[in-house]
Amino acid sequence: MPAELKCDALIIGAGLAGLFAALNIDPPLDCVIVTKEDVNTSNSWMAQGGIAAAVSPQDDPDYHYEDTLVAGAGLCDSEAVRVLVEEGPSDVEALRAMEVPFDLNDDGELHITREGGHTYKRVVHAGGDATGRETVKVLAQIAASRGNIRIIPNFFLIDLLKHADTGECTGALFMDTASGAFSAIRARGVILATGGIGRIYLRTTNPAVATGDGIAAARRAGAAVTRMEFIQFHPTALYLPDSDSAFLISEALRGEGAKLVGRQGGRFMKNAHPLAELAPRDVVARAIFEEMARTGEPCVFLDITGRPLSELRARFPTITAECLKHGIDISKDLIPVSPAQHYLMGGVAAGLRAQSNIRRLYACGESGCSGVHGANRLASNSMLECLVFGRRAAEHISGLPQPEPGAVVYPKLPEGTREPDIQDIRRKLGELCQSGAGAFRTRDGVEKGMEALAELETDMESAAFSKDMWETVNMLTVARCVFEACLERRESVGAHTIDGSERLM
Repeated sequence: MPAELKCDALIIGAGLAGLFAALNIDPPLDCVIVTKEDVNTSNSWMAQGGIAAAVSPQDDPDYHYEDTLVAGAGLCDSEAVRVLVEEGPSDVEALRAMEVPFDLNDDGELHITREGGHTYKRVVHAGGDATGRETVKVLAQIAASRGNIRIIPNFFLIDLLKHADTGECTGALFMDTASGAFSAIRARGVILATGGIGRIYLRTTNPAVATGDGIAAARRAGAAVTRMEFIQFHPTALYLPDSDSAFLISEALRGEGAKLVGRQGGRFMKNAHPLAELAPRDVVARAIFEEMARTGEPCVFLDITGRPLSELRARFPTITAECLKHGIDISKDLIPVSPAQHYLMGGVAAGLRAQSNIRRLYACGESGCSGVHGANRLASNSMLECLVFGRRAAEHISGLPQPEPGAVVYPKLPEGTREPDIQDIRRKLGELCQSGAGAFRTRDGVEKGMEALAELETDMESAAFSKDMWETVNMLTVARCVFEACLERRESVGAHTIDGSERLM
């Protein structure tokens, strides 16, 4: 049997959702945060744009509500959206009280900007274009100082534990990636905050840890997983020839006047949508793909030239520095960009308290599907969702009674001996997801993708257990969820776009 720890609340993931949830667990209760690597490695840490909330006197939660519904293409859970926009401003105020260093204007008030799909300025940011990093740093420091919170790095989630009689989630099994030893952590409530699935795609803005571990473990445990077909491609990732790197170029540039142009300098978004460069992300991404197909070029360009470099460095320090590393002075040069996988709107089906269909199991952030994003996430709503539903999960867990005593079902680990070429399998997986479940889909492409996926699953049979092997199994598991959902969604809506007039029937 593995070593065993016990706590009241087990939070798997140390991004914004996990950390904010931990800080909202009742102080008398003990909380363990487990992270695959460390707090510096998550989608939250890399988030540039900001947090959308109706905090301006000119704004209103009702306006935010309407913008979210429009971006979600009619498939948002309206009750969840109402919770998001009504409670979001107070959670932003909670971050200010924690001294998250939000950027201020000359009057010492919040500097609020606008991004795609928003009819009003409502995006607050920190560190210019480093909102995620600055927020996570502060929350992690506070969490580390709390006597009731313990952070365990380098613990890789293997599977969830369930009560043998009641079927409730009672904890999770982990592998210490430094020693290879297994540990079980038992808890009265478990929050999955494990992030997205970006690494199943060849080109993604996500970090290497985004392999869908929490979603895969939840599915194996019997949790409902939903809306996995809704994959958001960020329109503007830095394009570098001969590289799969996809450094994000924040939508905030377009919010502050940057234009999308072709190689000859002509704008193309004016004819694509009334909001032009500030259209919802799925619209902009498709317009860029179509422009690339029309011209035969591998990228388009963002034009924010004509501004002083000092001004751009102050507002977008991360982006300016990254571009200069590649010889691009954004005050003088066009920025080559093309879409890349960025965000999953689906995930573990989660209610208004982030609860899954398995009692005592919660999912928030990108690993959960609260329904607020519908078919397409409104820009900068993701960090707000982390706050609102991470807090709500914590509040619910804080009121749970202890689970009934009884036996726990431990997962059976693979006992194979083969050593498959993991990197080759992952490369092939990235290619088939890119082609079969990319920004444009066809029935033929999805079916061929599923056939190729089945071959990769066969390649993993009888594989010797290791962290890389199990992580790859997770990637194949969530990829299957994506392809199955693509086949079930028969018409184009939001981020699920069927090429031409074909229907997936």
